[in-house]
Amino acid sequence: MLVRVDFNVPLNDKFEITDDTRIRAAIPTIQKIREEGGAVILMSHLGRPKNGPEDKFSLKHLIADLSKKLDTNVQFADDCIGEQAKQKAADLKSGEVLLLENLRFYKEETKGDEAFAKKLSEIADAYVNDAFGTAHRAHASTAIIAKFFPNDKMFGYVMAGEIESLTKVLKDGESPFTAILGGAKVSGKIEIINHLLDKVDNLIIGGGMMFTFIKALGGKIGNSLVEDDLIETAREAIVKADELGVNIYLPVDAVIADEFDNDANTQIVKVSEIPDGWMGLDIGSETEKIFAEVIENSLTLLWNGPMGVFEMEKFAKGTKEVAMALVRSTEKGAYTLVGGGDSVAAVNKYNIQDKVSYVSTGGGAMLEYIEGKELPGIAAIEK
Repeated sequence: MLVRVDFNVPLNDKFEITDDTRIRAAIPTIQKIREEGGAVILMSHLGRPKNGPEDKFSLKHLIADLSKKLDTNVQFADDCIGEQAKQKAADLKSGEVLLLENLRFYKEETKGDEAFAKKLSEIADAYVNDAFGTAHRAHASTAIIAKFFPNDKMFGYVMAGEIESLTKVLKDGESPFTAILGGAKVSGKIEIINHLLDKVDNLIIGGGMMFTFIKALGGKIGNSLVEDDLIETAREAIVKADELGVNIYLPVDAVIADEFDNDANTQIVKVSEIPDGWMGLDIGSETEKIFAEVIENSLTLLWNGPMGVFEMEKFAKGTKEVAMALVRSTEKGAYTLVGGGDSVAAVNKYNIQDKVSYVSTGGGAMLEYIEGKELPGIAAIEK
């Protein structure tokens, strides 16, 4: 079985994995194949290598961790195509695991090259796509390759779980349905806002993107992050929400700082009265209470994006409070889906992975799915 996994994990300067969420997510699929007597060939990308092979992007750095998690000696091919990969694949015995070198060492991967996809396909009997994180890309290993396995292509557990949880939220979610959107920019979220407005009962907006909305309503935001070219778009979203009967919750207060620094001077002010020279870096305590109440009275919740600069301890409280409100809501029986790189990092930071309903491993893919776009990696299996 040739399994496309998403092992695009962060490594430190000693090539140690600093967040193994994506590897852990893929283990059940790999173990299922091994238990059924199959041999597993894993392929993935790592990082964005520019010109061919680079040591820092080699998947060999993952072998020790993967071998430990699977309790077997994972073999490695130092190329994803070619004679060595073919030979090692041919020699694989039932239950054994082979990891191929980084797919993106070849430009053909991201170009969706058919000849490259065919070469990849030649070393296995069946294809499993379990890489939700790249499902929105029509790459050789995620979409094109499926055509070479017309009757032997399938989703792994990660893909199936992602699709199931997103369907549960977007199509079968119980009301009240609340979407919590944060992060730095409106530009990355405006399509999501527009697509969600006819589905949600409540829309909570925090993070750096909130200041574009506050400015659109005539507020003074000092030196806070703002996208002036999207002020009119934000205004239109507010009007559309009103027409559809959706409650938009914007922060009422903010933690502001005189510098973008954990050691900066801070104060809490009304969100629409930020003095010049100061910038908003988190939601304030009044906002935390309002947001928590909405979250705890919801039955379906989608969270994407932090409430502030949570990497700095001084501006992490808003994100933590939202995370804890989600936990309480889940305990009461709500379905809670968290996705997007920073939100997942927050979930890991506060150790609540098992206290929400589902944590999505795919940032961009999840966002495009929410926007209503067809994802090539999903379509290639389903068609």
